[in-house]
This record gives sequence, structure tokens and C-alpha cells, in this order.
Amino acid sequence: MVEAWYMDESQEDQRAPHRQRPNRAVSLEQLRRLGVVYRRLDADNYETDPCLKEIRRAENYSWMDIVTIHKDKLPNYEEKIKTFYEEHLHLDDEIRYILEGSGYFDVRDQDDKWIRIFMEKGDMITLPAGIYHRFTLDENNYVKAMRLFVGEPVWTAYNRPADDFPARKQYMKFLAEEAH
Repeated sequence: MVEAWYMDESQEDQRAPHRQRPNRAVSLEQLRRLGVVYRRLDADNYETDPCLKEIRRAENYSWMDIVTIHKDKLPNYEEKIKTFYEEHLHLDDEIRYILEGSGYFDVRDQDDKWIRIFMEKGDMITLPAGIYHRFTLDENNYVKAMRLFVGEPVWTAYNRPADDFPARKQYMKFLAEEAH
């Protein structure tokens, strides 16, 4: 089961948990109010999983691939890790399904505070278009994840500030509506 919490302000190793003391847990409902959707699936049987098949059909996720993030598997590993951890947004939803290993997705809340979401095998997350976020491995330094898209994949990340994009404006409108 996914776990999320507010991050501390430490600039130490990005792969550390960075929990505040005392820990300030974040519920799935709080994540949902930010537009973050979480699902738990059977990663051991992802190739034949009827739940995954139904999600792909219902959400129109027509394209997928699998990426392994590990120093021995990913070209330009150190450069990619730094890029993934830069605060950015996308113009489309970001859908990731963890098949092996673990890592963190960090998202900004409505008050611009970082929430760290620990993801491990079987966890699927959808980050809405326009949300500022970043990704890093945890201290295990390994994750294998499925990436899903509606239509052809678009890998463009827009580093903060990127507030003028329609996707960001739409996301801010969504947050304002959730607040009322």
C-alpha cells in the first residue's frame, strides 16, 4: 500500500525518506484532492492482469513501455536521475506502474509544500497534467516501471516556472474548485 508524507526541508541525499519529525502523513483522500490517483495492481501478472487491461481500456491508455532505472540498465544514468528530480510539469497526465523496486514521486500541494509518495511493486499512480512534481529512486537505487500514455508518448518536461501553460492553469482551476 502506498504511503505519503510531508517532506522535511533537508537538502541531503534526495533518496532518503525526508520525513518531518513528527511525521505528517498524507492520506489517499488528500492526494485525490490534488488530482493524484492511486491504484494497487498485481505486478507479478501485469502481462495478463485483467484489471490493468480494463484500466487501459477505460482510460484510453493506448501506448505503454517499460523502463528500468538502475545504473547498469539506463544509459546516462546519473544525468537522468538529476533530470527526473528537477521540479517540472507535463502537459499530459503522467501514469507510472511499479513492476519491481521502489522510488519516490514528490508532488506540490495546494500550499506549494512537498509531499513525498513512496511507490513500490504493484503501485500505480496518475499525476494530473499541470501538477509540479519530480521523481527519485530511494536508497535501493532500482525501479522497473511501466509508463502509460493516451496516444503517442510525449516526454517533454517543463521545469518550474511553467505557470503560463494551459495545463497548469487548468490544474490550478481544479485545485480552486476542490477547495470549495
